[in-house]
Amino acid sequence: MASSLVAKLGSTRDKLPFMTQNKTSNTPTARPITEARFRELAAGRFLAVPTEAVFDPRSGKTWGRGDWDLNPEMVADFAVMEPARPAAVLVPIVARDELMVLLTERPSTMPTHAGQIAFPGGKVEASDADHAAAALREAHEEIGLERQFIEPLGFLDMYRTGTGFNVAPLVALIRPDFELNLDTREVAEAFEVPLSFLLDEANHQKLSRPWRGRDRHYYAMPYGERYIWGATAGMIKNLHQRLFQT
Repeated sequence: MASSLVAKLGSTRDKLPFMTQNKTSNTPTARPITEARFRELAAGRFLAVPTEAVFDPRSGKTWGRGDWDLNPEMVADFAVMEPARPAAVLVPIVARDELMVLLTERPSTMPTHAGQIAFPGGKVEASDADHAAAALREAHEEIGLERQFIEPLGFLDMYRTGTGFNVAPLVALIRPDFELNLDTREVAEAFEVPLSFLLDEANHQKLSRPWRGRDRHYYAMPYGERYIWGATAGMIKNLHQRLFQT
């Protein structure tokens, strides 16, 4: 990797106070989630391999999650889009006393997705054995997260993005004694948010903004100064659904 920044999350300069309350409304969130509770919730809920999500431009039907979950009228867009490119992200849940979700912020200088909040991840390369290998490789390349600290638990549903990727989110528990080495070309900062905050439906906002001449609806989960929205929020919503919906 090129120039990088060594960051240990226990001493990150701009680390936020990780409070278990909704910092935008000052209302309490759900009680903190422990590793034991999460393992209980997750038992049998994740997929051993990514779903074979199908997006058929001829019928406009969609199987799987995506940026169109809240915009069913936009399925006609599939007919004019290029085939989706395979991608994978790691959904890293840090096994502290209260479970935390590790997220990244993209640099403001990036040509696309500048300043956005994301999971570590990227395109599946020809050298990757599978989606899991891609997610683990990208996490190491982007934030220096070593494989020895990662316990993969399984996949969420495949997620189709409006930017042309079919993303396989791999959920994993992360031992908390890791250190990060950020590739500053791709990651401006790494930070943590309580899992209990992200899984509290009171924090799942449905918003909209103009996009290609129409209103596009999307999920957002603002946490203090961090604006978590779009595909990242959509995958977190799917995590909630897989854990709590029967």
